[in-house]
Amino acid sequence: MSYKVFDLYAERYESWYTQNPILFECEAETIRSLNLKGKGLSIGIGTGILDFQAPIDVGIEPSINMLKIALTRKINLIRAIGEYLPIKNEAFDFVLMTTTFLSVYPKKTIEEAKRVLRCRGNLAICFIPRDSSWGIEYRKKAEAGHKIYSFAHFYTLSEVKRLLKRNLMHIISIKATITYSPSEKPKIEKPTDNPSNRSFICIKAKKYC
Repeated sequence: MSYKVFDLYAERYESWYTQNPILFECEAETIRSLNLKGKGLSIGIGTGILDFQAPIDVGIEPSINMLKIALTRKINLIRAIGEYLPIKNEAFDFVLMTTTFLSVYPKKTIEEAKRVLRCRGNLAICFIPRDSSWGIEYRKKAEAGHKIYSFAHFYTLSEVKRLLKRNLMHIISIKATITYSPSEKPKIEKPTDNPSNRSFICIKAKKYC
């Protein structure tokens, strides 16, 4: 997906969460439940509205208009892409990617995330599963020519697990939320260890040296 799409819709991305506070809180609480600590990097930070739920020190984002909004959250920002991080090896204790998989080459991005992680550092990937109710809805929008989702690529939980294992990342926990569909009334849901029938999943994996 071209990051220029996000230049056009940065404000809409930010306002979507403010207009859907229950869904935002479900996702935000799930990120907080990962208990990420230390020096943190966000790959694909966007406006920072979700990633700010973790103690992020540096955010990577290619979209200029997304960066302009993220600046208001007082995070150190670098304009770059996840596949080529301008960061030295083993610089961070954790790396967070929140729905970043929609718009990157996942294998290369995981390789880069692992490179900049310190030994025993954690990589957290949060995503909307392709076979979830929200994933199915977004793919329908993509087929109808949606300006963002038509460029996105969705993955199943099994696919993300395989990508992590192929890069020798050891999965240590899974947190998930949102059992209701886009057509149902939203409700606050606490994160669970059971990802079945959930539309927002976060996987936490450790780098061993």
